[in-house]
Amino acid sequence: MTDGILVSALLTALVAGSVITVFALVTGRLSKPGSSKGKPRILLSYLFFILFSGGAAFLVALIWGMSAAEIVDGVRTWVSDILSDNIAPITGSVITIMVALAIVRISVYTLKAIGEKESPHKQRRQTISKVLQSIVKYTVLIISTIVILSMWGVDVAPALAGLGIIGLVIGLGAQKLIGDVINGFFIIFEQHYNVGERVEIQGFKGDVTDIGLKTTKVMSWKGEVRIFNNGDISSVTNFSRKFSIATAPFSISYESDMQKTIDILTSALKDTKERFPFVIDDPVVLGVTNLADSAVEMLVICKTEAEQHYAVERYLKQRIKEILDENGIEIPFPQIVVSNKE
Repeated sequence: MTDGILVSALLTALVAGSVITVFALVTGRLSKPGSSKGKPRILLSYLFFILFSGGAAFLVALIWGMSAAEIVDGVRTWVSDILSDNIAPITGSVITIMVALAIVRISVYTLKAIGEKESPHKQRRQTISKVLQSIVKYTVLIISTIVILSMWGVDVAPALAGLGIIGLVIGLGAQKLIGDVINGFFIIFEQHYNVGERVEIQGFKGDVTDIGLKTTKVMSWKGEVRIFNNGDISSVTNFSRKFSIATAPFSISYESDMQKTIDILTSALKDTKERFPFVIDDPVVLGVTNLADSAVEMLVICKTEAEQHYAVERYLKQRIKEILDENGIEIPFPQIVVSNKE
């Protein structure tokens, strides 16, 4: 008798090990780079595991002395008892799950379509769309779970009361988090800035790469990424909403003719708009801005599209230097006169 139990135990262990080994090989094969084709492959692997495990359980039952007829009759009786006793909650649960999935799918599809619609505010649409998708998913999940539990006879009233108490405790301990989330809502819905816009927050300037309910990510032109808690953002400078101004300061000597300099530069810099399509107006020579110790300081400005002024500034500075040299207008540099008294 003992030898029979030992043999049965060894055979059972062998079957269980075979199931685990085969399942590991199958899932490992499906997860290799280049072999996976998404969720259908993963679902197929788990379906294979269920069928293979059922066959293994059937084999184990035979090893321990049960006949095939007894196994089939026992499974049929077990299933029949479950269905006869719980047909109403099972049907209701299936319907609830199907309705919940339909609501989520329709909502997500609609919100995605709205977010991807071409418009001047596409970035803001995409941001709001992602936030609303998450809200819909979690709301439907919570409501459907409560409905299914109530169908199976679970008293959900104490659970809801418990969730309220837990929420109050969490709220008291996470006031900073709640402040971040609330401020995040205001940032998104009042359109303080959108993904892709250039902003300056607390002295850090860069492009907004991500906006969440809790944090905002900004990347500088050097590739540095800084994460700000939305609750800490008290003021923002947005450089991407209106035009920008390219500035090119320069100096001439006191002996130079200032009006002549203004006329020459005004005429020579008219080609700037042709060179740069994002220039809105021709450069303007504002004239004298300061009378320094050894030079007359002047300024040229040019209006461009938002955050497109950097290249124009570099061009203007180079072109002004060339024009002044061509016309013999001196660009002074600081000089010190040393008197040697004997």
